[in-house]
This record gives sequence, structure tokens and C-alpha cells, in this order.
Amino acid sequence: MTAIVFSEESDGHGSASALELSTKAREFGDVTVFHVGAGAADAIAELGDHGATAVHHLDPGEGLPAAPAAAALADLIASEAPSVVLFGMGYTDRDVAGRLSARTGSPVIAAAVNVSIDPVVVTSEIFGGAERVVTEATASPALVIVRPKAFEPEPSGGGAPAVTVVATPDVGRSGSATVTERHVEEREGPDLEAAGVVVSGGRGVGGTDNWHLIEELAEQLGGAVGATRAVVDSGWVPYSLQVGQTGKTVKPAVYIAVGISGAMQHLVGMKDATTIIAINKDPDAPIFAIADLGVVGDVHQVLPKLIEELKARG
Repeated sequence: MTAIVFSEESDGHGSASALELSTKAREFGDVTVFHVGAGAADAIAELGDHGATAVHHLDPGEGLPAAPAAAALADLIASEAPSVVLFGMGYTDRDVAGRLSARTGSPVIAAAVNVSIDPVVVTSEIFGGAERVVTEATASPALVIVRPKAFEPEPSGGGAPAVTVVATPDVGRSGSATVTERHVEEREGPDLEAAGVVVSGGRGVGGTDNWHLIEELAEQLGGAVGATRAVVDSGWVPYSLQVGQTGKTVKPAVYIAVGISGAMQHLVGMKDATTIIAINKDPDAPIFAIADLGVVGDVHQVLPKLIEELKARG
């Protein structure tokens, strides 16, 4: 076995990162997925469609999954000796990776944007994406956390994978925590991480009284709304809309940055958009350095005119 991909089920589907990583792992040979969750038929089918030939399924029930998942995955590693274990940036992914590092003695290589094998070589982003580091892993297996959108998920047309049910191991008190309540935040409009157009606002929007301009522009373009960390920290919009290093990573066809100066923390979450349009009254704003189109002007004057023109075109 060359590679194991970690997957956590959500709403009956495999994680987006697992589909991306399974696509990448096909380059290495047969793909084995360690899948945590209820084991919905759709989730297993999606993993198979993206290249998984074998799925080891652990259902933690209402218990927090990281501790038993790390123990079970350590057993699988001991028996199968993979070269690399690939994780996404999800909370459980990172929790399991850290626990697995403690169990196996292998260090975790984080923020990866590319991986190759024979030997395992990992390219990672540091300093908010300003620099890249190439690391050759000497420990086996290499434990690699990969940034979202590093690889495009591409169906392989594969059939149903062979599924092996994994018994939940007894991990003592570390596995005693349980989920007592779940809250699903309501969302309007397209999914931010999957949208083809994203309109994001920064402090330059001015406040909650003006935020409707971001929403109206996104609506006219059929896009999703995003925001900078400063905006969500100020309570203008929920944290679920944050784009950046500590928020979500997006890769739309068009990214419109409104009143955003371009701090590195934000750029790392959107710099790979196909076309970047920046609107800012400061001609020296760093965002213009990566923008394909820059508009120097007051967002309170530019956006109403832009929205008016879009409405006129129907």
C-alpha cells in the first residue's frame, strides 16, 4: 500500500478534501481511504468514483471521532505500511494527524500544496503563502496535511470500493467525550467554497449599514458572499463567511475583493482564483499586486453604479 487518504463524513457525503486527495493519490497507485462516519452509501460511492479501491470504515457513533480513529488508523498503518497518509484541513483531520504522530513517531508536514513519492517529497506554503518549502520525508509513513483546493477532484469512473468495517477501539478516557448537540448554521445563496463567483468585503465597506452592497452585487452575479477576518471579528457577518488562512479557501472563476487591503492572511485563501478584481480607494493597496483588474475608487460610489448597471442588463 502506498497511500491512505483520511475522510470524514458530513451530511451523508465524504469530505471535499478526501475527494481531492483521492484524485491525487491515484497517481501513486491503488487508493485506500480511512473513512470516519455513518458510512452512507452516497459517501462510499463518491469515494469509489474518485479512485478509492478500498475503504476502511469506522463509525464512532456519538463519540468524538479523533481518538478512536487515530488508534484504528495506527493499527492499519502497522499492518499495511503505507508510504504516506494524506489529511485535509478539517478539524478532525488535524486532530487525528496529531494523535497519529504521537503514536507512530512520524512528524506532521502541514500546509502542503503538492506531494510526490519514491521518496515522499512535500511542497508546503509558509508565511501565509509568501514562501514555499520542499521537504523530503524520512519517517515512514509521512503524515501530510494538505491545503484545500490544492488538487482538483476528478471522478475516475471507478466502481464500488471494497469496504472493511473497522471496530471502534477502546481508547479509555480519551474516547469518552460524546456529541450532545449539533447546530447547522443556516445559509443563503451558493456555497462559498464551491461558488464560481465570490464577492468579498473588507473593512473598507464601512460597516453593517453598507454590507447590503456586497450581498446585492453577489446576488446579481449569482455568486457567494465572503469576508475578511477583520469583518467577521467585528461581528458584521458570521465566521462561516471568512476567507483566508484561518477561514475558508476558495478558488472561484471570479473573485471580487471590495474594500480589502490585501493582507497576506486573506490572500492565502483566495489567491488561486482564476480572475481577481479589486476595488479599493487606496492605489497602493497590496491587493492590486495580485489583481487581474483593479478599480481605484470609493466602494460606496463604485458598487451602487455597478449594481445598477447589472440590474439594467437583466
